[in-house]
Amino acid sequence: MTRRGSQEGATQASRGAATVPRTLAIDIGGTGLKAMVLSPTGKELTERVRVPTPRPATTKAILGALRAMLPSLGEFERVSCGFPGVVIDGVTKTAPNLHKSWTGFDLGHALTALTKRPARAINDAGVQGFGVVKGEGVEMLLTLGTGMGCALFIDGIYVPNLELAHHPFRGRKTYEEFIGAAALKAVGKKKWNRRVAKVIAQIDPIWNPQRLYLGGGNAKLLTIDLPPHVTITANVAGLLGGIALWGAHERALQARKRT
Repeated sequence: MTRRGSQEGATQASRGAATVPRTLAIDIGGTGLKAMVLSPTGKELTERVRVPTPRPATTKAILGALRAMLPSLGEFERVSCGFPGVVIDGVTKTAPNLHKSWTGFDLGHALTALTKRPARAINDAGVQGFGVVKGEGVEMLLTLGTGMGCALFIDGIYVPNLELAHHPFRGRKTYEEFIGAAALKAVGKKKWNRRVAKVIAQIDPIWNPQRLYLGGGNAKLLTIDLPPHVTITANVAGLLGGIALWGAHERALQARKRT
């Protein structure tokens, strides 16, 4: 091989190394399914693909929709997935905005079978939180979408499956019923914004987070003045957090080996 050919080969090898392992990041939502492939540093290697969530949103229908999305996403070595409900060890326990067939469904195993790649699945707010937290002190994320998601982090460590959305808030209404998509449609943007302000005012002095992030598809509709420690995040964090999710998984495995 000539020197020039050797240099070209080395360059191509370094480019390949810089993009492995590539992560297929999936966000299962109540209204849409989103996916993209990310580099190890979180660089977007593909355009975000989005399709409407099938109705009824059964396990079979959603996995079928994800299968149809795969050809446009190219190569990847692992999968991360955010799911709108309680997820324990990759098994979905609840799915209030999808379908009863998700109760007790092994989503992690199903994604591995679908893609032939290792897969991790947790609550969708948890994945989005991984995409934005600084890893310092108490940080909380609320997602404003079909429902309301919530994720809590302490020094960057995720506290899983905090389903604050289904806790009673005002009268007989839960947080989700108070500021979810149905409430937004019923009361309009102006009144919905005031409701979100009331939710923040209720949560803040209880959890006392150093940072409170607001994400989800409806966060872009917020017009209220926010406290200095409250930040609106880009919805794409629900996919970008898939890289940090794998990092957290690998750190946990190393910690178990040391004990």
